Amino acid sequence: MSSTIKFGTDGWRGVIAEDYTFENVRIVTQAVAEYLKQEGLAARGLVVGYDTRFGSERFAMAAAEVLAANEIHVYLTSKATPTPVISYAILDKKAGGAAIITASHNPGTDNGYKYKPEYAGSASPEVIAKLEANLGATPVRRIEFKDAERRGLIERFDGAPAYVEQISRLVDLEQIKRAGLTIIVDSMFGAGAGYLPMLLDGGSTRVIPINAERNPIFPGIRAPEPIDANLGKLKKVVKESGANVGIAFDGDADRVGLVDETGRFINQLQVFGLLTYYLLEVRGWRGPIVKSISTTSMVNRLGELYNVPVFETPVGFKHMGPKMIEEQAIIGGEESGGFGFARHIPERDGILAALFLIDCMLRQNKTPSQLLQQLFEKVGEHYYDRLDLTYPAAQRPQILQRVADARPETLNNHRVVNISTEGGYKYTLDDGSWLLIRFSGTEPLLRIYTETHAPADVQALLSEGRALVGI
Repeated sequence: MSSTIKFGTDGWRGVIAEDYTFENVRIVTQAVAEYLKQEGLAARGLVVGYDTRFGSERFAMAAAEVLAANEIHVYLTSKATPTPVISYAILDKKAGGAAIITASHNPGTDNGYKYKPEYAGSASPEVIAKLEANLGATPVRRIEFKDAERRGLIERFDGAPAYVEQISRLVDLEQIKRAGLTIIVDSMFGAGAGYLPMLLDGGSTRVIPINAERNPIFPGIRAPEPIDANLGKLKKVVKESGANVGIAFDGDADRVGLVDETGRFINQLQVFGLLTYYLLEVRGWRGPIVKSISTTSMVNRLGELYNVPVFETPVGFKHMGPKMIEEQAIIGGEESGGFGFARHIPERDGILAALFLIDCMLRQNKTPSQLLQQLFEKVGEHYYDRLDLTYPAAQRPQILQRVADARPETLNNHRVVNISTEGGYKYTLDDGSWLLIRFSGTEPLLRIYTETHAPADVQALLSEGRALVGI
């Protein structure tokens, strides 16, 4: 068994042909098969889906062969499919879970393997521990794909119809279709291509796709992550076309990016604030909010204003999804642009998030920039950025110790009123601003995040964070 197989914040990812091989995919799938047997879920079958990356359909077929050889029925998607669509299929088919071949927003050199349990969310730390304990514990079983399909052990299906029916219960699609909007959608060459045009076809609203073809090298962008640095084309097209809004999805469409009518990127933390405000104020939903430590304090203020509790978790939906279920939360959100919603699945869904944002525009009769200004009037102005730093792996212990020993009394001329060490090192200042230093658990990478009340303070705080790190 390869020692490179390690589940991170959402699944295992690796470089194709180096770490991410057919052999390792089969090892992971055998571990999944053993887990299903141990938990009494094998009889319910497993959904298997995949994205548009290099070789994804063949890796999915390899996983299906192993499951079939273990006498576990496989529901295999008939084409590249967004992660939220695959996740919803678990509930629709009452399956034991799902295996999804995707590396989400990673560069094109990578592929990955997400496991979704029977509750249709990200695997919790407890589930991941059981899966990792099974890695290499039993020999890999395998049956030829054609033989398994002929025996009825592998069943191909299209997840879109059931998903569309579900989305129609959550959003008034007909109202959006009749609204006469122009929406530019950047699928970033990923599995989300075609979904908004399909959902909104048939009215006066126009949905114009860009980067909708399959291209596993993701040309023109470093990786299919819907952040400002990767959305130059979308911003340009929105501005030049006079569109009402720009929407972007990551490689497997579980994350969303938003560009306003002027071609300006609205960052992920601001989007979380907008979605939370929409559910509380516009839709009238009530219930807890779940957030990761790296995302906006705007939702804390909204929680105070609408008298709903806010729960904070470490980064990753493997923590947030179970917390959403436990607390019956109406929304969960993270800094990366992933948002999950009540009455749906405890999992990120970029497609539903996009539709909620568009619906908010219509119900409030406001442009995206006006919605953001409305939010700021409610909770105060908030600005964010993130700094990603790599470092020599050998220096990790010294850097960790340097940050652990740091106890700054002030940052950017504001008093530090709290230091939290859960999931990172988070410094909260007396004006409500915060700085977070977080180390990757799987690679020599650290991220420095901040959210402040003035644009000029963002880079100043990031610089002070970098000084604390010392690289």
